[in-house]
Amino acid sequence: MTQHSAPSVPKRSAVRPHSRLFWVVGGVALVLVVVLGFVLFGGGSPGSPSDASSVAGEAATGEAAAGGGAAEANAAAIDPSALQLSSTYTTIDAAPADPDPSGTTEGIVVHPIRSTPVHDGPDGTPIARMATEQFGDTWLPLIGEQDGWVQVLLPSKPAGSTGWIRAADVERAVTPYVVEVHLGSRTLELVRDGETVGEWTVGIGGPETPTPTGRTFLLGAFSDANQDYSPVFLPLGTHSPTLDTFGGGPGTVAIHGWPTDDVFGEATSNGCIRVPQAALDELTEVPLGTLVLVDEA
Repeated sequence: MTQHSAPSVPKRSAVRPHSRLFWVVGGVALVLVVVLGFVLFGGGSPGSPSDASSVAGEAATGEAAAGGGAAEANAAAIDPSALQLSSTYTTIDAAPADPDPSGTTEGIVVHPIRSTPVHDGPDGTPIARMATEQFGDTWLPLIGEQDGWVQVLLPSKPAGSTGWIRAADVERAVTPYVVEVHLGSRTLELVRDGETVGEWTVGIGGPETPTPTGRTFLLGAFSDANQDYSPVFLPLGTHSPTLDTFGGGPGTVAIHGWPTDDVFGEATSNGCIRVPQAALDELTEVPLGTLVLVDEA
């Protein structure tokens, strides 16, 4: 089990509704100490952004408040602290599976403005709670919306889990990016506003410890003084399909660098995605919550 110090650093601000920019962090460093055993050790680990700015958001209004007094009353009756936290360390068996694992989104990401219950459907059963911070602020991709509720991808197991949160409990932002990982060609594409702005050959999981396919997201970013193979680690909201645990941790998959070029184009990691330094530099500019699509192409 390895201890990591994870300073929160500014990430590029997302374009908010009405095309406004908002700088949330502005250079303030928040030091987090977390204990992680990612799939990435020897095959990957999560990291800390360089000169990037936090995804900005604004509280949902209008339709976010839809649902009326009954929904407010029901929400008030739920004590989030009594629910299991949805995080990279936990398993929420009752969480619905992603209905469209290869689907894209409109780039909307949401941040819970308070500890809030996660439900199995709009006005459904509470199954977990979502905290405002995980690796820094929590940002999750919005994949659906209905009657004052938002459906998001979750960071917890099983991989590809989703949940519903009251829209009034989140603020929103828009990220222009999508990260596409193609396992067949062993390439990673960084797409901005529909245009590829970078493409690199990368290393992926080996036959016994494959990189999981489907859609996930950038969960966080930090640096680890105890690891010298990557200056930055970017944990994703997904887990190894074959390793229940790794190094004492939950088997979280991440994007990270590697000190030698011989791993690029190879399938030798424990499930993580090893990228060249140039790719890592670009990816640390990408807002948290950005969609990551992993396919067999």
